[in-house]
Amino acid sequence: MSRTLSAIGAVVLFAYAGMAHAAVVIAGTRVVFPAQARDVSLKVENKGTEPALVQAWIDDGDEASSPSTARAPFAITPPVFRIDPGHAHTLRIVHVGDGKPKEREALYWLNVLEIPPKPAEAESGNLLQFAFRHRLKLFHRPKGLSTAPERAASDLRWSVERDGGKMRLRVDNPSPYHVSFQAVGLSPGGKGDAARDLGGGMVGPGASTRFSLPDAAGDIREGKVGFVTINDFGAAIPGSAAIAP
Repeated sequence: MSRTLSAIGAVVLFAYAGMAHAAVVIAGTRVVFPAQARDVSLKVENKGTEPALVQAWIDDGDEASSPSTARAPFAITPPVFRIDPGHAHTLRIVHVGDGKPKEREALYWLNVLEIPPKPAEAESGNLLQFAFRHRLKLFHRPKGLSTAPERAASDLRWSVERDGGKMRLRVDNPSPYHVSFQAVGLSPGGKGDAARDLGGGMVGPGASTRFSLPDAAGDIREGKVGFVTINDFGAAIPGSAAIAP
């Protein structure tokens, strides 16, 4: 998952925050941008012991994007800045207009790249460095949607389908919101069957997604789905639902 950024004097590797220790911390795990707002702000803090150079940009889903190639109807000020240790900085995100549908929210991605200072010893030899990239979901939410975001998880519809001899758990999302899963589990209806951990993921508004089921999934016709969703504030919300016959 890492990418080489530079090989001049030192070797710099690009890693997602969490793979190793990052000094720059973001106040939040996601950004909700109401369509009626002119801008939203996000606090970024340097909890390390060295200054850091930070670069920020927003893309429309291209994980390989860079500030020069990213496409999104947002601007960030400032796009590049330095944070001294123990200090914080505020990112201002401004919507610059687009033609997205007004009946459902749209998903973009906020990238915050932390580039540590080049150590003095790198002048005399090669050195391995990491540049950490935080990647957060940014939801552009139109005003006056048909239901509240808190209802999205309870409105999900769960069913089981066969695909080439394999069984999959399918979830349909009729709401106008994205629903992010921290975890999804299946409790089969057969006596003594253990719950199955199916991982996490996300389902978009008006869309569906699928989770592969193990070959020995037990009697799932009377089973239940347990799940943990993540709300606008990054909190984990448990829930459960029956599987449609």
